[in-house]
Amino acid sequence: MMKTPAPLIGTAFLVAACSFTEPAMRPDIALSEQWLEAVHATDAAMPSADWWRGFGSSSLDSLIAEALEGNPDLRAQGERVIQAELALRVANASLFPTLNLSGNSSRSYNDGGSSGNSVDRKSTALNLAASYEVDLWGRVSASITSGKASLAASRHDYESASLSLAASVATAWFQHLASVERLRIAQENLAIAERVFKVVEARYRNGATSALDLSRQTTTVLSQRAQIDPLEVQARQTRMALDILRGRAPSPTSDESLDALAGLAIPAINAGLPSELLLRRPDIAGAEARLAAAAANVGAARAELFPRITLSGGGGLTTDALFSLAHPASVVQLSAAILQTIFDGGRLRAQVETARSRERELLETYRKTILSALQEVEVSLSNAARDARQEEAQTQILAEAERGLRLAELRYGTGADDLLSVLDAQRTRFAVQDQLAQLRLARLTGAVNLFKALGGGWRQAD
Repeated sequence: MMKTPAPLIGTAFLVAACSFTEPAMRPDIALSEQWLEAVHATDAAMPSADWWRGFGSSSLDSLIAEALEGNPDLRAQGERVIQAELALRVANASLFPTLNLSGNSSRSYNDGGSSGNSVDRKSTALNLAASYEVDLWGRVSASITSGKASLAASRHDYESASLSLAASVATAWFQHLASVERLRIAQENLAIAERVFKVVEARYRNGATSALDLSRQTTTVLSQRAQIDPLEVQARQTRMALDILRGRAPSPTSDESLDALAGLAIPAINAGLPSELLLRRPDIAGAEARLAAAAANVGAARAELFPRITLSGGGGLTTDALFSLAHPASVVQLSAAILQTIFDGGRLRAQVETARSRERELLETYRKTILSALQEVEVSLSNAARDARQEEAQTQILAEAERGLRLAELRYGTGADDLLSVLDAQRTRFAVQDQLAQLRLARLTGAVNLFKALGGGWRQAD
């Protein structure tokens, strides 16, 4: 029996905790103490995980719930998380010995040829072998650390995809409601134009107005009627987009009750502090986790430059019978091996430099992710304040436009004014009302964008 040198094994276990893994690098970014667009609601609550409920739409709640369950892109991302978990399980398996069981039974016969000395050999053996690599330089532990960080990054990617999906569903729903609302406005304005046309036509028959006025109002009716079809197409397309986001085939019918666009709430949002954003965005957390995985990969690559020590042992039973272990002989073997690469043309050192370059690349990606997140919040805050002011002003403009149209129709009906005043009042009222619906959509989508830029209530665990 071969005995393994005790000093070698003892030394291996004493230094098995050695590792060349370096701490991950950090981007140097100076964060301001407050947002530049400091117009957000500081007395409002921070976004919650179900931030979309703040809009007060039960239909939106059900749409997002269905999308989070059935969207194919999100389900594919969930499979990537499972793959990362399995990859980590594979890496963890390197911490344990490898056991192999083998058995064989054979017979060989040699008739001896001209000598006549025949030989009939029979043998049966059953063997158990074990091997274990001593993690002397931390290569295995670095691989496990990298696997854990990669798993965390994959989970953060899933959370980021969920946030983006919910925001996409909310935006598509609001766009659908805005299309339906703009279609209603166009139909209402068409009815007004046709009503005025009847007045002009009656005056023309009575000789109170010219053919030019009749032609002008006819043009107005036809122009208003031409706006109906594009809005109907847009409403159908936004409806189909919602079906695709939920993982459904496009359907011509809707199973959700339509909300009134003006009746939806615009939730007040507290943006917090810029420094808090680093803990509230899953994409930032994912970039950080990938950087940590890259740092661990550098340690694993450096450990490849140093010797590997493998301990192995085995035992078995063998007999001179066929398919039988009766009266076996026992065999036991222990060994320790060391392997050091002497020359490989610089391959291992090139792998170390590649890993370091990858870490520096991900550091810059991490930096860019943070800067982009800060910009998204600033832009969303600015847009939210601007759209709120514009909607308020547009509401006042619409009230005056409706009043002006009523007065113009009244004056034209009494002959106190010409048709040009009515046409101008109609065009103004049509444009202002449609613009108000678009501003309402902009405020709703702006709130969605701000929720998304703030991480949608997600927060990184300690």
